[in-house]
Amino acid sequence: MTAVVPKLALGPILYYWSKQQVEDFYRDIADSAVDIVYLGEAVCSKRRIMRNKDWLRIGEQLQARGKTVVLSTLTLLEAASELSALRRLCMESPFIIEANDIAAMQILQELGKPFVSGPSVNIYNSRSLKKLAECGLCRWTLPVELSATELAEFQRQRPDNVETEVFAWGRLPLAYSARCFTARAENLQKDDCQFRCLDYPDGLLLSTREDEAFLCINGIQTQSARTVNLLGEINRFIELGVDVLRVSPQSRNTIDIIERFTAVIDEPQSPKRFNTELESWMPTAECNGYWHGAAGMARY
Repeated sequence: MTAVVPKLALGPILYYWSKQQVEDFYRDIADSAVDIVYLGEAVCSKRRIMRNKDWLRIGEQLQARGKTVVLSTLTLLEAASELSALRRLCMESPFIIEANDIAAMQILQELGKPFVSGPSVNIYNSRSLKKLAECGLCRWTLPVELSATELAEFQRQRPDNVETEVFAWGRLPLAYSARCFTARAENLQKDDCQFRCLDYPDGLLLSTREDEAFLCINGIQTQSARTVNLLGEINRFIELGVDVLRVSPQSRNTIDIIERFTAVIDEPQSPKRFNTELESWMPTAECNGYWHGAAGMARY
């Protein structure tokens, strides 16, 4: 296992933001230190403020600034029209694709194109990883519920031509459903959701009866209420040979978070001096339990 200094990636925006907010966000990202930028809608097909042509234009602008651009696909396909749109995207994209379900992988394999797997793809053993590598997988993202111990085992058996990425910051994407939870919370039908996700730029917090933050509702996606923060594991990532660390965008302070990760990656040091700042930028609180093989909500 060879030690490497990981690159920094910015995951796709998982929330529904206005077009102006998206444009402004990526204008700032162009000047940031991230190496890889994921673009596109990965959660809900009804979120169409940004069209494919808009994502491609932003991708070209970011690429001109030295960023590696990846286009993300939907995680849950629910209609034949969505499958057709997926096939068209895979065929026409000038950028590498992040496949967030097996349908995208099958299409890309048929096209003979390499692809990245997102955190929603359930790769739970090295045999699966090897099989997908034979189909064109060039980088995989560790499922968020797996631990450092399990990652170490993957790394020992990882195919030589496959990179490893870890979801290192953000609310954890946990599950997807055909039902839209945001619409339900607003007493609306899914087909008439009135795009209420726009009212929740970091998702809709769900608390227990004891008023403890439990989950975050984001359309058809369920996330953790707490923010995973693995900045303190940089040395462990280097030891394990992790190639890429992913920061998931939030509506505020994403650039600041990127800067803190960059500082620790460039000169591995104690991240504790950033703890107060990072905690103040989290919507609720911190978690890292899955990484330690414990309950995801736990903090070590």
